[in-house]
Amino acid sequence: MKKLLFTIIAGVALFATNLSNANAQSYKTALGLGLDFGNGSTLVGPSIKHFFSATGAGQAEVLFGGNSTRLQAFYQYHGAINGAQGLKWYVGGGPGLNFFSAGGYSHTNFLLIPQAGLDFKIPGAPIQMGFDWRPTAWIGDNSDFEAGRFGFGFRFTF
Repeated sequence: MKKLLFTIIAGVALFATNLSNANAQSYKTALGLGLDFGNGSTLVGPSIKHFFSATGAGQAEVLFGGNSTRLQAFYQYHGAINGAQGLKWYVGGGPGLNFFSAGGYSHTNFLLIPQAGLDFKIPGAPIQMGFDWRPTAWIGDNSDFEAGRFGFGFRFTF
């Protein structure tokens, strides 16, 4: 719980110190592959990211792996990193649903997933990549907390 509180405080501090540094995004929408990995199984599937404003974006993923199907959606606030063209930091998070089924046993969990990460659009190329830390709280059958979860996205922009 202390680590989660520290993460939230660090995200708010980063947000506050970089409000004036935010610039326009270098792409509007990106579609490609998303990965969620770390403690436990690795999940892979389609991922889409769309900017609603210069700093606000939504990201949705449908991931498969480890006898699970996961639906997750995030809101992210982006800020510029001065001197690094195409590179931005972001904080955000959102809900998810995890559907697990194996050997006649199945259950569904609601997920709460905060995020802190980096977004990189390759200048002059239609390629965007993102990497984030996404500690995950599982609520429901077999409630749990996994601090060691990460996300990676490789998407084409348009």
